[in-house]
Amino acid sequence: MTDEAATAEAVATAAAVPAPEPIAHGLGASLPPADARAKTEGTFPYAADLWAEGLLWAAVLRSPHPHARIVSIDTSHAREMPGVRAVVTHADVTGAPLVGRGRADRPVFAAEVVRHHGEPIAAVAADHPDTARMAAAAVIVEYEVLDPVTDPEQAFEAEPLHPDGNLIRHIPLRHGDPEASGEVVVEGLYRIGRQDPAPIGAEAGLAVPRPDGGVELYLASTDPHGDRDRAAAAFGLPPEQVKVVVTGVPGATADREDQGFQLPLGLLALRTGCPVKLTATREESFLGHAHRHPTLLRYRHHADAEGRLVKVEAQILLDAGAYADTSSDALAAAVAFACGPYVVPNAFIEGWAVRTNNPPSGHVRGEGAMQVCAAYEAQMDKIAKKLGLDPAEVRLRNVLATGDVLPTGQTVTCPAPVAELLQAVRDFPLPALPKDTPEEEWLLPGGPEGAGEPGAVRRGVGYGIGMVHVLGAEGADEVSTATVKVQDGVATVLCAAVETGQGFSTLARQIVQETLGVDEVRVAPVDTDQPPAGAGCRGRHTWVSGGAVERAAKMVRTQLLQPLAHKFGMSTELLQIADGKITSYDGVLSTTVAEELAGKELWATAQCRPHPTEPLNESGQGDAFVGMAFCAVRAVVDVDIELGSVRVVELAVAQDVGRILNPAQLAARIEAGVTQGVGIALTENLRTPRGLIRHPDLTGYALPTALDAPDIRIVKLVEERDVVAPFGAKAVSAVPVVASPAAVASAVRAATGRPVSRLPIRPQAAVVT
Repeated sequence: MTDEAATAEAVATAAAVPAPEPIAHGLGASLPPADARAKTEGTFPYAADLWAEGLLWAAVLRSPHPHARIVSIDTSHAREMPGVRAVVTHADVTGAPLVGRGRADRPVFAAEVVRHHGEPIAAVAADHPDTARMAAAAVIVEYEVLDPVTDPEQAFEAEPLHPDGNLIRHIPLRHGDPEASGEVVVEGLYRIGRQDPAPIGAEAGLAVPRPDGGVELYLASTDPHGDRDRAAAAFGLPPEQVKVVVTGVPGATADREDQGFQLPLGLLALRTGCPVKLTATREESFLGHAHRHPTLLRYRHHADAEGRLVKVEAQILLDAGAYADTSSDALAAAVAFACGPYVVPNAFIEGWAVRTNNPPSGHVRGEGAMQVCAAYEAQMDKIAKKLGLDPAEVRLRNVLATGDVLPTGQTVTCPAPVAELLQAVRDFPLPALPKDTPEEEWLLPGGPEGAGEPGAVRRGVGYGIGMVHVLGAEGADEVSTATVKVQDGVATVLCAAVETGQGFSTLARQIVQETLGVDEVRVAPVDTDQPPAGAGCRGRHTWVSGGAVERAAKMVRTQLLQPLAHKFGMSTELLQIADGKITSYDGVLSTTVAEELAGKELWATAQCRPHPTEPLNESGQGDAFVGMAFCAVRAVVDVDIELGSVRVVELAVAQDVGRILNPAQLAARIEAGVTQGVGIALTENLRTPRGLIRHPDLTGYALPTALDAPDIRIVKLVEERDVVAPFGAKAVSAVPVVASPAAVASAVRAATGRPVSRLPIRPQAAVVT
């Protein structure tokens, strides 16, 4: 073959191969996370990977008792051990004696009284991690063991467990006519167990003393500025002398870091003048961080003969554990959403959060809303059964819509397409029955080749409709600040919003790409030298931090376009940026973003602060929420009515999302939330007999695995934009967690005819005799 022929063949071959598609970016594209490859390959830098010259290792001594009086603490044996550099107790805390997230009521180290199993007593720094653990074990603590108060109902009459008393908050909600009644009345008593957020990696961190007498904390924090302020108060330092640097967060569905871990770490670094590292075991992680509130709920629903709700009466009791943490917020959500996404003209709710000697409860995805959803959906099933109606039809006759009024007196102004969501999952085709497949392919509730008999398997279909608030409530100052810089055609986003797995860093890249037409966008690491962005919970960073990034990017866009607009005698509004090009409305101007950015450095800083809310008043009334999100789930389950084992066959999900910003990321968040809900419904129960955490490990605490995940069908995503939210988008992670446990329980009720009044569902609750 001649050179000319070879060249001609190569050109023809190249022409036959389609050119690679350009990588989609900007809002609406499924942009992959920038750190996805590093995380899957194990090269992502987590807190446990940190190192520093002259490193010491820390260990924390925790109480073996849920309630005890401390008679004495003897650290002399630990101090004398070779390699031990420091031992600290409550006597070494020079700052505020009490700290806390929602309320400052928790000591750094227990001083006189131990109030829960695992409460920190002392901490040790040593040259080797084994030495540190042995030294911590060598601290001699003499206890006078006290009877623990572990039943939240007994907390009302028990002796005060804390100087602030046992009652953390009481919310009495009054809405409508207390004398109203319905032709049909159903009642129920429901219990929700304690769930652990079970973060992917146990807590770890590094504290490094600073030359100015301060300290730097390298943590997988989800609220760096809040953690900094609490640490500074405990250390007796001004906030500017404490810096929190956020290391790689493996993932978080709750407030990830425990102050009983962070604060001893910083104290040891200040005491020794050396870097100190602490890596918690999984047992220490279970003992330290906050859990979901166990909840007791009593309900009475009144309905007319058509199944329309007339009145709801409820009593809600949250077990806060030993300290307040965020229990006040959780109670507000539980009381406000106690009736669910239904129109209820008359509602009378009593809600309490109380202290016990159980492990502390705090923020876990969907707190408050998840517990009440399980109860009010059970009540809707009871109404349907009593009237002989289809459970979905009863719900459709009562669903909330935009313009309706919540029991708190707040008008729902955001999109609330609840009826559309429920109809979508109800009308979605049901999965095939096992009898339609060969028997050897059946998946029985006991798993592949399950122990049960096919003849004992019953199929059930159930529904759950959930709602959550998107941002903080009751007057919380929801604000975030972001800076966007562009230099040499590369954009950098500086924002203290922590990437916890919710996809904020990806969203920030997409916003800047969309607004400025820049391909390469970097998101800077987070630390407290940046302005605060708030905690990474309730999907709030999509709204407030995404809004701040958008505003900053638009300000940079104006800086970029103004010289061009002035040159051509037009306003910047007549110029558009798309596909990396700048064009005018009339086509006279056409240039590239890269050309206009060459040699320039542009930057802008902006804030996003949603409209204010107000606390609930003495009658539980008030505009307490900025925005709300809704989700409907239909569950299909197979139940072995002899063994009580349950297999979730399929979960059909419909959700209002406002606007889809990243389709792949959105679907992943919904699927993850639904799977977490399956664990809440069937397996996850942190047992604490007499206040002692039993089996604090991932063997005794049964998380759902990939083998437990059902088929998840996202049947409808309603894009009705919330006009007050940036981009019109809503957070999507929490509400599937709220709705799916209720749907699974509803399906088990349909299969067995049993009431199923407790989560997780115990086998005996699904046995039909």
